[in-house]
Amino acid sequence: MKKINEIFQSIQGEGCNTGIPSIFVRFSGCNLSCGFCDTRHQEGVLMTDQEIISEIKKYTGAMIILTGGEPSLQLDENFISELKKQTGLPIAIETNGTRVLPSGIDWITLSPKIGMSLIGDSSIKISRADEVKVVDIGQDLEMYFKLPCIGKHTRMVLQPCFVEDPELREQNTRRTIRRVLKDPRWRLSLQTHRLMGIR
Repeated sequence: MKKINEIFQSIQGEGCNTGIPSIFVRFSGCNLSCGFCDTRHQEGVLMTDQEIISEIKKYTGAMIILTGGEPSLQLDENFISELKKQTGLPIAIETNGTRVLPSGIDWITLSPKIGMSLIGDSSIKISRADEVKVVDIGQDLEMYFKLPCIGKHTRMVLQPCFVEDPELREQNTRRTIRRVLKDPRWRLSLQTHRLMGIR
């Protein structure tokens, strides 16, 4: 049994896969507590693997995105294998990287969190990241290039921290734009689903 917060269809609004119609599976629970987290991921219902897959198959999409919370707390090889077998869709995950992932995941987005020891690092357990998506809250950015899972083809993505206050949100966005322009190793990510008014 896995605790699931929600399963829904939308457009991926963040990172390198922005614009792809996707089926989101939000797992409940996380092993970290981040002040900027914008997800109520503790709530949820218990579902079997087959119940989850059957719900996913009700939707259309080009990709399945496993998110949370921290999805790796509940993932296993059998679930990933059955998900691929029954849907035929590529599987992406957004993870904080603190747990080893099962094989078979096609796209790994590492979203490392402030407060984790990042450099020379025992807290990062994944060996590969296709994308590193960093929420910009003004922190030093050089440390992210020293993560052990960074490879030649890893994309580095910087995203403004979303806050409710419009003026502060605008300031955050402008700061992130300046930082990307100053250091072109980064790509800018905006939460376009918020701009479009969708989930």
